Amino acid sequence: MTLWRTMGSLFLSDEELVKKDDDHKPTKASQWSPARAPPRKLLKRVALALAAGFLIYLFIHNVPTDVPIVDHRRPSYASKHASPGHGSEPPRSIPRPRPVTAPNWSKPSSDKKKDPKKDKDLKKDKAPSQSESGYDGPIRFENLAVSLHAISGTMGDYNENKNILFVASSLQSAALLLPMACQMGGELRSYVHFALMSRSVISMEELAEVNGVDEACHIIFHDARPDHAASSTDERFQRSVMRGMYHIHLYMHPQAVVVDAGDESALFIEAMRSQVNSMGAPLIEIPEDKSTQLSYLTKLDSSSLAVWHKVNIEILIQAAPGTSGNLIRLLKSLAAADFSASAVPHLTIELPSIVDPATAKFLETYEWPPASAYNPSRAKQLTLRHRIPLRDVTEEESSVRFLESFWPANSHYSHVLVLSPQVELSPSFYHYIKYSVLEYIYSRGAVAQQYDSRLMGISLDLPSTHLDGSKPFSPPSGKGDDAPTSFLWQTPSSNAVLFTGKKWVELHAFVTRLLEWQHARPQARAGLPSLFSDKLVSKRYPSWLEHALKLSRARGYWTLYPSRSTAETLAEVHQELYRPPEEYQNDVGYRGRMPDGGFLMAGSFMDSLPSRGNLLAFDDMPLLLWDGKPTALEKLDSYAAEYTAEIRRAVGGCEALSTADLLPRRSARDLFCVREE
Repeated sequence: MTLWRTMGSLFLSDEELVKKDDDHKPTKASQWSPARAPPRKLLKRVALALAAGFLIYLFIHNVPTDVPIVDHRRPSYASKHASPGHGSEPPRSIPRPRPVTAPNWSKPSSDKKKDPKKDKDLKKDKAPSQSESGYDGPIRFENLAVSLHAISGTMGDYNENKNILFVASSLQSAALLLPMACQMGGELRSYVHFALMSRSVISMEELAEVNGVDEACHIIFHDARPDHAASSTDERFQRSVMRGMYHIHLYMHPQAVVVDAGDESALFIEAMRSQVNSMGAPLIEIPEDKSTQLSYLTKLDSSSLAVWHKVNIEILIQAAPGTSGNLIRLLKSLAAADFSASAVPHLTIELPSIVDPATAKFLETYEWPPASAYNPSRAKQLTLRHRIPLRDVTEEESSVRFLESFWPANSHYSHVLVLSPQVELSPSFYHYIKYSVLEYIYSRGAVAQQYDSRLMGISLDLPSTHLDGSKPFSPPSGKGDDAPTSFLWQTPSSNAVLFTGKKWVELHAFVTRLLEWQHARPQARAGLPSLFSDKLVSKRYPSWLEHALKLSRARGYWTLYPSRSTAETLAEVHQELYRPPEEYQNDVGYRGRMPDGGFLMAGSFMDSLPSRGNLLAFDDMPLLLWDGKPTALEKLDSYAAEYTAEIRRAVGGCEALSTADLLPRRSARDLFCVREE
């Protein structure tokens, strides 16, 4: 009984224990009383104390003594090959670069005495010896956190900001990129950062001093080299580049990343491509010996550079019969063009029903993209379209067939460059096109002022005559002087002009509505008003240009034309073998030689631009009406409203539409009095 009660005291609650004791209380006849069992809580406390003491005893006798103290203020990444004790050194700090005088980038200073041994060491990375290399321990960035925490004022926490990042691994690449970064920083349009991810042990202040970087460059430096950089294995070096970019992205969100693809190692470029692609930012790779041709990117802001790879430009050529020599010359100039750091445009050639033997033979071996262009997949981007009917084409058929040759997949980023066979292009023409497109459509200022709402196209040449062919065209002079300048003209061109994707879509819609209206009312075609029946564009030009002019007049659009000095570095229009468009081949009065255009000159278009290579703002350019008369923006809008009213009166039916239905739309329904569905 005593044993049973003792066990019950261990497993029963206090309340139950009391109840059991009352039930088994001895009678008065019994004088014997058993000893009371110890309380249950006391036994638990004793057991816990003994267990804790035993654990403390085990810990004291087995505590490790060879584990280093880890600094958790900076990220550390373990490696499967890491050895004990590595990666635990205290962080070292690198002082900020000392301000120095920026030298002339094109002419190195000769009045300073240089140490040949020091220059030799700086021109090549201080590679580790065989005995020093092979470290594959945890990756720690000892100096990166300080600079990243200091850039909070650049709004790097947001996906859209003004940050541009230059990254170099080799010192040769740093010497190439730092002058470009300095030029961009001096424009004060973006926050310019430079990150060093090198095996070299050169200090950041020494790197800045050697390359002539001072405070006027407005460059923010980041030392993104890992610990043991000089002795790291190739695998660890690649991981450090990717992890470094990962942390930079978290704090900076760069809108574009610029690297030198000429002097950098394949390990670095491969790591950068992989990581930057996952970040969603464009990686702009400067090919070897192409920094001068791409110097215009230092003039662009972060908003423009963010869409560097999103912009898509296609080339469209309409070949007329008997233009074999001109077409071959144009295609050869295209093959010699420089498409560095950009995707090669898709090329479409519209061929007539009868193809000249010389043209057919040339196209058999013509390669596009050209062999000199970067095209690792060797994909062909050439489309030939051959017209079937042998009969003469009408104006309508020619216009429709040509406009149907291109349709933008994304009208905001896709544009088309229309080229006449009479044109010969300079090697740098594509850089001017891309520079102008990025600045006038995607820059922060262009978006704020809605430049793209007015811009129909960008021409590469200067017209020699007015569109009606009545008299020579004289380009306007700059405001306040007689210097040549770029200008805005309401008249589009057909020689060498880029049409924006949005305006090309609207031109499609305008021609669709116009032809639908004409075919739906055949009885009215004989009595069309003068604005539809009169031909303002000479038959020396293709028929589709008439529709483009009508749309431009109705909407108040303009085309950007370069100054004469700039045009001479971009394109030349040859008229010695001129042939009229196919739809006007039988118009004898329009055969013969046209006035010559400008001559193609050697040199860079950047040298012809004012203000150190900057493009003029639209507000600083002269503005011309379609007939060549100077005007102001208010007058242009007034004339556009009057012309729109004439179209609506001629079409009829707009009285039944509301004011909202008559607002300008890309579908052109408002011009033809059709209610938007």
